Amino acid sequence: MLTVLIADDEPPARERLRRLLAEIGGVGVAGEAATGSEALQQAARCSPDVVLLDVRMPGMDGIETARHLSVLEEPPAVIFTTAYDQYAVNAFETRAVGYLLKPVHKDKLAAALTQANRLTRPQLQRLAAAAGEPRRSHIAARRREEVRLIPTAEILFFQAEQKYTTVRHLQGEDLIEESLRTLEEELGSGFVRIHRNALVNVRHLERIERNPDGRYSVRLRGCAAVLTVSRRLAGELLERFRI
Repeated sequence: MLTVLIADDEPPARERLRRLLAEIGGVGVAGEAATGSEALQQAARCSPDVVLLDVRMPGMDGIETARHLSVLEEPPAVIFTTAYDQYAVNAFETRAVGYLLKPVHKDKLAAALTQANRLTRPQLQRLAAAAGEPRRSHIAARRREEVRLIPTAEILFFQAEQKYTTVRHLQGEDLIEESLRTLEEELGSGFVRIHRNALVNVRHLERIERNPDGRYSVRLRGCAAVLTVSRRLAGELLERFRI
């Protein structure tokens, strides 16, 4: 029995998908979600095989939700459902992802369920670029069977430590498995690299200090930690903030 989570902000769309799945047979509906955040939490709890995911939803859209689903211990396959064929449907041709245009038809849904594979990070990045979607608004941190969504606006800094990256934020800290390089590329100019192992949120930057030894360090608002700036990145940092 294939288990499916339905994620769509429109109740009639969820009802249609549930009815089609019942007609196809051999499929069990693990649950329904009206938002990306709700879909992520339900997927963490019930570990569905497939998520039928609307592209356009209020708040966290389907593409960002799919990115966060990929950090789960057992990430589900994702099949996007969308009324907007000008997006990834035309721009991204691969069997690794299913795309169903609304209204969804039973034969195409059945074929997509058969062919669906898990999303890879490069595919998600290409999807986001093709659709012109904004940068992700949250970082997902896995905690046992739950996923914590951390708003990027509340993140103070990321610090790489061997296999993991520590996310220090206004509510504490969490561990994630994403690299600083990937985070830096996706989060853009709102964050600045100050060291090979540290990426800082510009909005929380309080001051840059020069130490007696001629090296620099960074202080952030609401954070007691003092972060060292590497010699290699000091010039770029000072130039950016005109110091």
